[in-house]
Amino acid sequence: MQAAFAVLEQILITLWHTFPWLLGMGLAFSILSYVMPCNEGKPWWRKRGLATDFYYWILSPIFQRYLRIWVTVSLTVWLFHISDGMKIADFYEHGHGPLSKLPLWIQAIGYVVVTDFVLYWIHRAFHGGFLWKYHAVHHASEDLEWISAARFHPVNLALGAALVDVAALLSGISPDIFVVVGPFDIITSCMVHANLNWTFGPLRYVLVSPVFHRWHHARAVCDKNFASTLSLWDVMFGTYHMPVGELPKDYGIDDKEMPQTFWAQMAYPIRQRDTAAAPAAAQART
Repeated sequence: MQAAFAVLEQILITLWHTFPWLLGMGLAFSILSYVMPCNEGKPWWRKRGLATDFYYWILSPIFQRYLRIWVTVSLTVWLFHISDGMKIADFYEHGHGPLSKLPLWIQAIGYVVVTDFVLYWIHRAFHGGFLWKYHAVHHASEDLEWISAARFHPVNLALGAALVDVAALLSGISPDIFVVVGPFDIITSCMVHANLNWTFGPLRYVLVSPVFHRWHHARAVCDKNFASTLSLWDVMFGTYHMPVGELPKDYGIDDKEMPQTFWAQMAYPIRQRDTAAAPAAAQART
């Protein structure tokens, strides 16, 4: 019983830390999207599927946090033969091995560049085969807004952000970098999903912008703009798409079976049986 209360306490703490981000982002992007919108229309709090987005903002932080902890601890016991809880905490407190000896700013930059490269290819993989049905949940938003950033199926989270973070910790990188990298990831993820007309001008070939990522969610665009932070990966591998002077307008997927509610979307991939058609469907629904 005591263990259950401890877990519940940690869940509530996680949510308590999430709500200020929601309030801050909501205020900031309300102002910015009013002044510099990519698509004119209703404000974000009137978007379709808003309640579903809020559910994802509750699920994602909790799921990712405990999945990272469980997988990291399990692999630590297996790989490093450390089973005592306190010794595991000490082992990871400031990282381990050669990487932990590097200055924190180098570790942070290295983490962003390397994980963004890996996530680029993971993202491309989720646009084909049986993985698409899990990623389709993220593309289901017909009104793309900053709050859509957390809309990911748990399988997508487990094989994406959570996977690369566990790999980074196991490699020896210091958890101290997440004091800066964590907020950076939240802000940039919400920013690229926000209704903003920013293209970043000459930096558009290096950094992902809101317009760049909105083309990725455009209903008619196929397999383009997979990068999360550095658009240079798309430039390098031929998936860059941001026509000058044009803006995407229609978002979402064409799958009429995609439900709109949170729990129904959790079950959606399980109900999909035709995985053979997934690669073609992914190109039609990107």
